[in-house]
Amino acid sequence: MPAYLTVMAILIAATATVASAAGYHNYTVGGPAGWFFNRTTNTTATNYSAWAAPITFNLGDYLIFNTNTNQTVVQTYNATTYGSCTADDAADNDTLIFDSGAANFSEPQTVAVPLTKVGPNYFFSDADDGAQCQHGMQFEIKVNEGSGLPPSLNQPPPPPYAPPPAAEPPPVFQSSGGGQGESLHNGGERQGHGVIGAPLVWAGLLGLGLVV
Repeated sequence: MPAYLTVMAILIAATATVASAAGYHNYTVGGPAGWFFNRTTNTTATNYSAWAAPITFNLGDYLIFNTNTNQTVVQTYNATTYGSCTADDAADNDTLIFDSGAANFSEPQTVAVPLTKVGPNYFFSDADDGAQCQHGMQFEIKVNEGSGLPPSLNQPPPPPYAPPPAAEPPPVFQSSGGGQGESLHNGGERQGHGVIGAPLVWAGLLGLGLVV
């Protein structure tokens, strides 16, 4: 299976505060046409490359995709991934798939994508096995430094996952019969070919007055 990171989109309400700060802007992808693809005619709602061409994009800006669940929103920094129109072989560190969380077919959704890396940023829809992208559902932008990232987007990455410590081994009961048995974990004791279970060992300890 391909390794790529699926990212839940940040809601517009959360982005409004960031975008209202001086120097940061929200850009609605495609303008009033939105981010849509007509499967009947195999055409996009607008020319997305033409829409993006005159705009100067900076760090901290947001792209707002007004769309529905018939399309996907893929952001990549990898020109090869962009040219292939699929995220199947993309790496975790250069390709993100954004999702508003909507689950039903044709359900409206709004996806907000922050611009956090200077240089070429590529966007496309890989729905319909890449056919949407191949028919124009894609565009490239250049992101400039601008005012730099706002504090809300300039957080250090979370620490790497640390596995919990290994569990302590269960206690070992020693035979009270003296020297003939092999001690077993989990309260059992092997005597020759037989196994004495934990209930019998516990009863023996009670009988000897070793357990109150």
